[in-house]
Amino acid sequence: MNSRTDKLLIVFSKNPVAGRVKSRLAASIGNEEALQIYEQLRELTERATSNIAASKVICYSDFIPDTDLLLNGNTEAWLQQGNDLGERMHLAFLKGFSLAFNRIALIGTDCPEISPFILDLAFWKLEEHDVVFGPARDGGFYLVGLKNPFPELFLRRTWSTSSVLNDSLRLVRKHQRSCDLLPALSDIDNFEDLKASHLWAPGQD
Repeated sequence: MNSRTDKLLIVFSKNPVAGRVKSRLAASIGNEEALQIYEQLRELTERATSNIAASKVICYSDFIPDTDLLLNGNTEAWLQQGNDLGERMHLAFLKGFSLAFNRIALIGTDCPEISPFILDLAFWKLEEHDVVFGPARDGGFYLVGLKNPFPELFLRRTWSTSSVLNDSLRLVRKHQRSCDLLPALSDIDNFEDLKASHLWAPGQD
């Protein structure tokens, strides 16, 4: 990858296949409807990330597609490596640092409120801090940014709980890294999240 800047945005995306995405949401609305919502979320992610002043790579869960709505311009595609979410994030950061990027932010495709302003703010905060989190209102985070590898933040962790962010902040303090937070935003993981979002049309029960 040719780095146009020292900044890299990594977007983790599952390959959009019915029955393989948004399992908690699909339990309430079915696999096909859940896939449609996931594609809407990916479209919102593409809009928010299309013009940022950083290099961008999409990390796919299962295979690299020939074409995809997230792949445009100079965007590159990687395949996620690792046995769990933490290891996959850690290895993606390591690859980015090995390519000489020194401010890297990683997001998923579950946050309909993500915006260019939030992404620019994350990179700006990384000028002064070692770690940046975008807190999700469910207790996790929708963004994590680093200036250096931080394996302890990702490996041998329990994910998808309401204490993920607080546990992460404890690890930051334990390892004496400086940290800052972005505004809290909402993820869409289940039916209640969907109903509280602008993606849910009135009367759609």
